[in-house]
Amino acid sequence: MTGGLGEIWFVGAGPGAVDLITVRGRELITRAGAILYAGSLVNPDHLAFAPPGCVVADSSAMTLEAMIAWLLEQAQRCEIVVRLQTGDPSLYGALAEMVRPLRLAGATVSVVPGVPSFAAAAAAAVETLTLPETTQTVILTRVEGRTPVPEGERLRDLAAHGASLCLYLSITLWPTIRRELAAAGWPDDAPAVVVYKASWPGEERILRGSLAEMPELCRQAGATGQGMILLGPALGACRGVGTPRSRLYDPDFGHGFRKA
Repeated sequence: MTGGLGEIWFVGAGPGAVDLITVRGRELITRAGAILYAGSLVNPDHLAFAPPGCVVADSSAMTLEAMIAWLLEQAQRCEIVVRLQTGDPSLYGALAEMVRPLRLAGATVSVVPGVPSFAAAAAAAVETLTLPETTQTVILTRVEGRTPVPEGERLRDLAAHGASLCLYLSITLWPTIRRELAAAGWPDDAPAVVVYKASWPGEERILRGSLAEMPELCRQAGATGQGMILLGPALGACRGVGTPRSRLYDPDFGHGFRKA
């Protein structure tokens, strides 16, 4: 242990299914002396891989200060301490505000990426987020609610690009979503996909409809929590015909590994 403290690992647990965590993340769980997991979001089945004697705590009722204190306390006795987060730690995971005080206390901090929920949602729905000659840009964001967004990042500003949109933490904000998209020129019959609890066994729900229909579809499905909203011009391409073909695989398009 460096400086009397074990290493603290922020591990992305992925979107829900236990087998969608990385090999590295699973290995750290099997070696951890202590695990602090986000109980309101992370599948608790991950904890079955923790070794005997591992101290486990649920952070869902903790403040930031309590979480920092717990991690540092466990790092004083364990070589490996795991903070198990949903999805990928770099997205909406309060990574910066946790890492700073841990480093100031002398802890070594490392991160293991996880499958992000936007990717899991697109996979579950068999949707592509980029499409040749249609959109080459994906915007990950959330709608302004109780927590504001920075200037220039309102949904209407981002939606004006016409690119694919993946909305986190926004499934209860449909009136705002429709108003902001309308201000950016999106019609109410634009297609939308909501994936609720992507990859969670027995709980995953895939909802398809227009912007106008989606609030009621979500209400009927009880999709009020862990839902990813997918929007954009590429939706439906995997089920459609006549979509543009990638030039990379066109027989007339040569490159370093294949002659035209």
